[in-house]
Amino acid sequence: MRRSVSIAVLTAALVIGMGTISMGHKNFLAGAQQKQEATEVKIDNFSFGPATLTVPVGTSVTWTNRDDIPHTVVSTDGVFKSKVLDTDEKFSFTFSKAGTFPYFCSIHPKMTGKIIVQ
Repeated sequence: MRRSVSIAVLTAALVIGMGTISMGHKNFLAGAQQKQEATEVKIDNFSFGPATLTVPVGTSVTWTNRDDIPHTVVSTDGVFKSKVLDTDEKFSFTFSKAGTFPYFCSIHPKMTGKIIVQ
């Protein structure tokens, strides 16, 4: 009888432990997804901020024009191109493969940025 109780206790402990590990794994994944969602580049004061952004493959990056004048977001490789963005307008692009994607504002070519996709 004692032996069967010990096996039952060990089995219960194992199940609880596995549940805790599983929950921790889900929390880790949820944290990674939350980080992935926070991928915004702000256009303000004739600059992109952050100027360089590193994201995982599959991430959608959103640029928001916070300046009082129009800007664009144009990939130097022709991968993506926004329309002219007025104040508070947004442009999004999903990066489906790894690489480095430099971009600029076609209205103000000295404004540059870079997305690094890993």
